[in-house]
Amino acid sequence: MSSIYDNIEQPILPELQHYLKQAYRADFCVGYFNLRGWRQIDAEVERFEGGEGRACRLLVGMHRLPQEELRQTLAIGVEPERMDQGRAIRLQTLMAQEFRQQLTYGAPSAADEESLRRLRSQLLERKLQVKLFLRHPLHAKLYLLYRQDRATPIIGYAGSSNLTFSGVNYLDPPNG
Repeated sequence: MSSIYDNIEQPILPELQHYLKQAYRADFCVGYFNLRGWRQIDAEVERFEGGEGRACRLLVGMHRLPQEELRQTLAIGVEPERMDQGRAIRLQTLMAQEFRQQLTYGAPSAADEESLRRLRSQLLERKLQVKLFLRHPLHAKLYLLYRQDRATPIIGYAGSSNLTFSGVNYLDPPNG
């Protein structure tokens, strides 16, 4: 049965956490990724074996800041840049800088630091595989969970760009 999660009266995070506990792999496609917010689901992903078909694959699609995206969209007579290897490397570098900058906001709590250590470990153990989608901005919200269940082997959550899924869309901490 389908449900609508508005993160006001019906939050999606508890559902995602619940079904991740039963999953052996997951595919997420999000616009943004908040490093500190990862701790909300890192314990469930930690249980994955890692490697091909046994990991959480995360596709991050918004490589531009929202104000840059708006400026480029509204610019008159400007052709969109084509993607080449040089541009892809520049965008990857900018994303890495943005992730580093996230870590400079506020004083990290002990829980933040532990979560970042788990994130690093999950990346090294291939329990989490992150890729950037660079062809064009992709403001997506898609969560697929794969389980050993005959009735519902795949559970999916799809979001709309018109909704804000605080805590999951951006994998942000609550109140963040």
